[in-house]
Amino acid sequence: MTATRADAQKILEQLAGPQAVLRDDQWTAIEALVVHRRRALVVQRTGWGKSAVYFVAAKLLREQGRGPTVIVSPLLALMRNQVSAAQRAGVRAATINSGNVTEWDDIHRQVADGGLDVLLVSPERLNNPEFRVQVLPSLAADAGLVVVDEAHCVSDWGHDFRPDYRRIRTLIAELGSGVPVLATTATANDRVVGDVAAQLGVGGGDTLVLRGGLDRESLHLSVVKVPTAAGRAAWIAAQLNSLEGSGIIYTLTVAAARDLAAVLREQGHQVAAYTGASDPAEREQMEVDLLANRVKALVATSALGMGFDKPDLGFVIHLGAPQSPIAYYQQVGRAGRATARAEVILLPGHEDAEIWSYFASVAFPPEALVRKVIGVLEPDRPLSTPALEPLVDLGRNRLEMVLKVLDVDGAVQRVKGGWIGTGQPWTYDEERYRTLDAARSREQQAMLDYQNSTSCRMAFLRAQLDDPELSAQDRCGRCDNCAGSRFTAEVDERALDATNDRLQQCGVEVAPRRLWPTGMAKLGVDLSGRIDDGPLEGRAIGRLTDLGWGTRLRRLLDAPDGPVPDEFVRAAIAVLADWPWETRPEAVMGLDSSAHPVLIRSVVDRLGRAGRLTNLGTLHYRPTRRPVTAVNSAYRVAALHDAWQEPDFTALQQVPRTVLLVDDVTDTGWTLTTAARCLRRAGVSEVLPFVLAGVS
Repeated sequence: MTATRADAQKILEQLAGPQAVLRDDQWTAIEALVVHRRRALVVQRTGWGKSAVYFVAAKLLREQGRGPTVIVSPLLALMRNQVSAAQRAGVRAATINSGNVTEWDDIHRQVADGGLDVLLVSPERLNNPEFRVQVLPSLAADAGLVVVDEAHCVSDWGHDFRPDYRRIRTLIAELGSGVPVLATTATANDRVVGDVAAQLGVGGGDTLVLRGGLDRESLHLSVVKVPTAAGRAAWIAAQLNSLEGSGIIYTLTVAAARDLAAVLREQGHQVAAYTGASDPAEREQMEVDLLANRVKALVATSALGMGFDKPDLGFVIHLGAPQSPIAYYQQVGRAGRATARAEVILLPGHEDAEIWSYFASVAFPPEALVRKVIGVLEPDRPLSTPALEPLVDLGRNRLEMVLKVLDVDGAVQRVKGGWIGTGQPWTYDEERYRTLDAARSREQQAMLDYQNSTSCRMAFLRAQLDDPELSAQDRCGRCDNCAGSRFTAEVDERALDATNDRLQQCGVEVAPRRLWPTGMAKLGVDLSGRIDDGPLEGRAIGRLTDLGWGTRLRRLLDAPDGPVPDEFVRAAIAVLADWPWETRPEAVMGLDSSAHPVLIRSVVDRLGRAGRLTNLGTLHYRPTRRPVTAVNSAYRVAALHDAWQEPDFTALQQVPRTVLLVDDVTDTGWTLTTAARCLRRAGVSEVLPFVLAGVS
């Protein structure tokens, strides 16, 4: 039976309602997949109907007796929306992801028994050893259709590159004859389109490429420049109720999302903070609340991004600019899909570039480190990621990224029990990584240009995405540059003062380390298991990414070393006054520092005098200690182990029972842990860490 356009229209009505009409370009894609079994690359704006294409095609192929459709999808929010959409069209769909581990076995059986029309999987699942052996071969042999959603993730030129996505090419290479492949994305410029086509093998002469215009007539773009972080938060609080419907407020960091959500809630707004640090069940409930308009907004990091489907989303605000116009277009594309008007507002900050620089610091590492990873892996002895950490100086997230890239390149392989080396030759593509860094820098400059542009903002974004339908004369007629500003940057002084007071509240917890890194024996250090002689829970004035204290703390630590300014002393005393410690400290001591020795000594002196604490001076490093340059936990501990000179308390009447231990900044917590251990060995009973700034 050959599928017809009438058949497709009928399924579309089941999917989207009786009012839905299949467009010519959608039928072109469906016909290519279902009738001609071709490969297709569809680059169309958010709201065009890409998911309708693959769900209709899946149903038609199933009715022809073809196997289930496999959809590779990147985010839980997207998967949940897609499963719901499929079920509305009578498509039997299920998803395998990190949030439904208890259902995996049952879903595997449904695949084997032919009980599913559509299986949505995360790219990470494609290289899970059990899934790869037990499920993937039958899918590759019997699939009716393979869909790669948000396909720009395949390309490291894209704004959201994920190494796991490149594993899809293995699945595609093993497909049975005549199995069509569809790759879809809304955010890809010419370079990304070419790279996706090459990575997925969908760029041959028989591939259908559907690429449409990217103008979104409902979006009204504005840039509002408010000079301070507190002012920007107060501006959002003042404007939120004037915006139609519900929406998303994006921030660049988890700390900023939490800070802003707290400010807005205190002023009576129904909002919630949605970040990658949120529990998966909490994130799902927040998505449901936004869909049902039970909240005015979710204050979110990029964890709430691709594929979140609320057609009537009324606005998207950015507190801080993403580092790429392409990423920005993708996020604002969540708004106005089924509304006549949606406000899109960017509130850039001077600190944005600092945050971009931090994200750039976790890019692909130098060749020597990558080859070290390859060198320590053997072909017949799997090593888990934690077991690898003591052997290579890479942090956990960066190490996992490197392993995934090497796996795709064939140099290593993930197996049950960890990772093994394959012995295959591998080339470090230095030119590509260097060119990629340069491209990232150009994107960041383009984002700055967008903020300062006096021309049409939508045309600017479309140009960044190489919109094939954009002409030199195009103007949207809707943005603040085309139609005039709807919003001013003015902030009520009383509201600003109230917001500033809230953000200036200082004091965040510094959680103690509970366990030593695994595999320390490999580095010659006899530490393992629970940490029984470390510090108690500590405090910091704030985080470097906070809306309130972040900017001032960064400036303090970036400035030349000198005595602590009075405002930080007042903040420190306020934190100490609110600290619910069980035992008040008797003494205060600073940690040795090459960057801020004067700053730390002055903090110790001022706190000692204010709290009438015995000033123990500085806990010094041993002259023979190794420099602490590592980012990896195991390597840091190895460098810090026995690095401290045991203090001499003989001049005191007795060893102080509780010591306040002062440092400038804490990131991993290992410096405080090893220093506290040294003090405990010298007879101190409890160590209370106090730092000026936490990193996260």
